[in-house]
Amino acid sequence: MNKFIQYLKDVRSEMAKVTWPHKNEVTGATILVVVLSILFSIFVFACDKTLLFIVGLFLNKGM
Repeated sequence: MNKFIQYLKDVRSEMAKVTWPHKNEVTGATILVVVLSILFSIFVFACDKTLLFIVGLFLNKGM
């Protein structure tokens, strides 16, 4: 039990040393992640449609 209490004291001590980001930093990072996720999904969608079109050309040409 003493080890657990010491562990909690150590955790509290380490948490006091943490520098937390400001609200505007978190907001900016969140917006960046959302925008990049949207752009990446649009890119993947475009690649998928392009490859689907190319494969469709090959499959229809062979018939």
